[in-house]
Amino acid sequence: MPYASADSFPEQNKMAMKGLLWLLLATIASAKLRYDGHKVFRVVPEDEHQLQALRDLEEQSQGLNFWTSARSLNRPVDVMVPPHLLRDFYETARRNQLTTEIFIDDVQKTIDSERPAHKVKEAYGWTDYYDLNETYGYLQSLVEEHPQHVALYVGGRSYEGREILGVKLSYKEGNPKIFVESGIHAREWICPALSTWILNQLLTSTDSDVRFIAENFDWYVFPSTNPDGYQYSHTTDRMWRKTRTPGTSCDGVDPNRNWDDHWNEGGASSNECSEIYAGTGPFSTVETASLADTITELNPTVYFSFHSYSQLLMVPFGHRYEMANNYYKLLEIGNIAAVSLSKRFGTQYVVGSIIEAIYEATGGSMDWAKSKLNVTYTFEWELRDKGNYGFLLPADQIVPTSEETLDSIITILRRVSLALPKNES
Repeated sequence: MPYASADSFPEQNKMAMKGLLWLLLATIASAKLRYDGHKVFRVVPEDEHQLQALRDLEEQSQGLNFWTSARSLNRPVDVMVPPHLLRDFYETARRNQLTTEIFIDDVQKTIDSERPAHKVKEAYGWTDYYDLNETYGYLQSLVEEHPQHVALYVGGRSYEGREILGVKLSYKEGNPKIFVESGIHAREWICPALSTWILNQLLTSTDSDVRFIAENFDWYVFPSTNPDGYQYSHTTDRMWRKTRTPGTSCDGVDPNRNWDDHWNEGGASSNECSEIYAGTGPFSTVETASLADTITELNPTVYFSFHSYSQLLMVPFGHRYEMANNYYKLLEIGNIAAVSLSKRFGTQYVVGSIIEAIYEATGGSMDWAKSKLNVTYTFEWELRDKGNYGFLLPADQIVPTSEETLDSIITILRRVSLALPKNES
């Protein structure tokens, strides 16, 4: 049988072939990225030359993924290196006399062991991580089960048109407001899980301390304030951090560098391909702009922000220009809260301002809440762990992480309540 030319195919066959080609391309595009052979190194810069060498690597963003930024001397820098860049990375380390330590030998193996073996999920819980739709479904279920105390609350919208969905939890009118911002960095899965666990405790626990903070504050809880990025981290790229805003060279903006407070003045980047890309200007992403409008409208007394990892409890600011107007009071409360957090499992947290505890980082949400709205009580957690798993904290650590964090929250809010006028607490 002679070979047929393309022109000899019926038109419908040509269309079918094109359809199959597009389907194949779409399947490839939607396939999950794998990280086989990727290693995470810990490097500690000991002098300015070493620090600058790491900063240059981070800014170039050519295949390396900095899990923590190179911002200060003697502070660990964690960087994920793909197999094809290992030789170059080792050579750069040798040339700059950098000592490297591997703490994740194969990122894909760690991803594969992050969640329990496949099973049918009967109900939302805290033995596994859940995607955006499942998380939003859980919020809806809370409204259905507790209609007198819980209402859905839209905090903003995303580039891809998703709602930044949260809930308002209230037991009585006139309570001071708490705004809980979680999951602003997509790959930090422990944060949405912790937020929903706390919501469950506020509604179901009989513990007297939990009942006190549940019934004497109005809670506005948003488990995922970067919904596009969070869903993308579940469907396509587990290590995705930024928004899904299209760019010219690379997609996404770091939504915790995009707020209108000392925007892009340090600890941020103008390079689209950087993990800490600050965007084209303050509030250039719809996520941060719409969320800021909601926070301004609510005018909360307390602002909580959850991140991972490093085990830090931080207060403003991430810039070097000034201290918060109640810095010493926040630090005092934070230190007491860190002691409370440590009692359950012995987990140790460092307390300080962002620039003291971790590194310079400008354009962040908590700094904006303190600087622009003068929110009185502002705290930001970097949750477990200190690097054994990094962003890939196993699901069996969701509950213990949440339990100890709630211990610290109770301590903070007990002290906040004592400081508020009687008609506000």
